[in-house]
Amino acid sequence: QVQLVESGGRFMQAGGSLRLSCAASGLGYSSDAMGWFRQAPGKEREFVAAINWSEGITVYADSVKGRFTVSRGDAENTVYLQMNSLKPEDTATYYCNAGGTIIGDVYYGLNDWGKGTLVTVSS
Repeated sequence: QVQLVESGGRFMQAGGSLRLSCAASGLGYSSDAMGWFRQAPGKEREFVAAINWSEGITVYADSVKGRFTVSRGDAENTVYLQMNSLKPEDTATYYCNAGGTIIGDVYYGLNDWGKGTLVTVSS
């Protein structure tokens, strides 16, 4: 069973920076691609960013391009999300996803989710 543990979320002021971390276990293999999603209160979960490090590909939602950076962690099956210039509309619970692949500009991941980490951005 895949387990995903996200961390790093907290209350922030607009304009600030924050780095989220995620570790996946139970995959049984080293994932080449991982992604980040978020879900704001009352809204559906949406894609944020993904990375395939074996192919050197990163993809981002338009709403975070130029502000967020996804990168591979030091340990196997770990990923970071560096978030800069935070905006109140970035407020959401952030989830990571592992074991996926990127085709074109779309990340396709497994249907396994952690508990997420809450990011709250105040104006």
